[in-house]
Amino acid sequence: MKSVEEQLALIKRGAEEVLVESELVEKLKRGEPLRIKAGFDPTAPDLHLGHTVLINKLRQFQELGHTVVFLIGDFTGMIGDPSGKSATRPPLTREQVLDNAETYKQQVFKILDPAKTEVAFNSSWMDHLTPADFIRLASQYTVARMLERDDFDKRYTSSQPIAIHEFLYPLVQGYDSVALKADVELGGTDQKFNLLMGRELQRAYGQEAQTVITMPLLEGLDGVKKMSKSLGNYVGIQEAPGVMYSKLVSLPDAMMWRYFELLSFRSMEEIEQLRADVEAGANPRDVKIKLAEEIVARFHGEEAAANAHRAAGNRMKDGELPEDLPEVTLTAGEDMPIAAVLNQTGLVKNSAAARDLLAAGSVKVDGEVVDRSFVFALGATHVCQAGKKAFARVNLQQG
Repeated sequence: MKSVEEQLALIKRGAEEVLVESELVEKLKRGEPLRIKAGFDPTAPDLHLGHTVLINKLRQFQELGHTVVFLIGDFTGMIGDPSGKSATRPPLTREQVLDNAETYKQQVFKILDPAKTEVAFNSSWMDHLTPADFIRLASQYTVARMLERDDFDKRYTSSQPIAIHEFLYPLVQGYDSVALKADVELGGTDQKFNLLMGRELQRAYGQEAQTVITMPLLEGLDGVKKMSKSLGNYVGIQEAPGVMYSKLVSLPDAMMWRYFELLSFRSMEEIEQLRADVEAGANPRDVKIKLAEEIVARFHGEEAAANAHRAAGNRMKDGELPEDLPEVTLTAGEDMPIAAVLNQTGLVKNSAAARDLLAAGSVKVDGEVVDRSFVFALGATHVCQAGKKAFARVNLQQG
């Protein structure tokens, strides 16, 4: 194992908070593998790069010699995590949860070492709790403390309904730490309340409290809102190599260092050298290509990464986006058809030209050919190409 100082530096890379750092140091000093827990509710089958921020940190723990427990919340997934929600989420069926869980495993093992990963399902202990066990669990926390949670507080003060089963979610997530005897639990910043619940319940059940590490929520390709499929500002880890490549190369320059810190497996020393190169006059786009190729290789292999610039399908003479790629912001009250986007951005002369190019298969969005049925979602940012030489990075905002 690396020294405590070396481990701590890697663990803290990109992390938002370590609670409590002094406790983590004492655990690391023991020189024994720690049990690192991260839970995932398989409420949707596809992961994007925002999800991998947490999984990358788990990989770092594996490389340090610790034991990673990848917890699939098949029980909690049927409750629906209320974190950050303004309304009660509809519960999923067990069949939906299990189907999604299977695709999760296939995707995360492109990052994690399966030989060093324990996969657990929280139904394996939650299904066996008796009503009396649940009452004991519920007695560990008060309604007043539960309403201190930001999303519950907002819904309560605005008279939005809160279902009783939603109060159970943080309790069940906390109990998972008891069942797994977790030394460390990772989660996004929006999970802080639930993660701290694990510390309290472990103490209540006579265990040493876990260390909580929160990871930031990665901003999407627009550089503003968190990465989300619904906002269209995401990079899906199962997207085609060319699509991934073109999206990452079109990343705003101001965001690339954050992506490097949270998504790249390069050392911070390497990243700082790249930053110094850019400050000395290197083209930022060349650095983004390095990031794009690394990410594509991770999910599709080295050969796909080497050819991703061709697969992107949005190249000019040498297959690359123009260095002076214009950025256009449109405003609208609703999602916009691609023909209207092309017209309003000036990528085509008029609506008739847009229709002709779409019919000819000469319009691409993020490197993929689209037809007139493509709809540009509010909040989304895409690289649009009309014909061979008309390009723009387009952001559609609420007007």
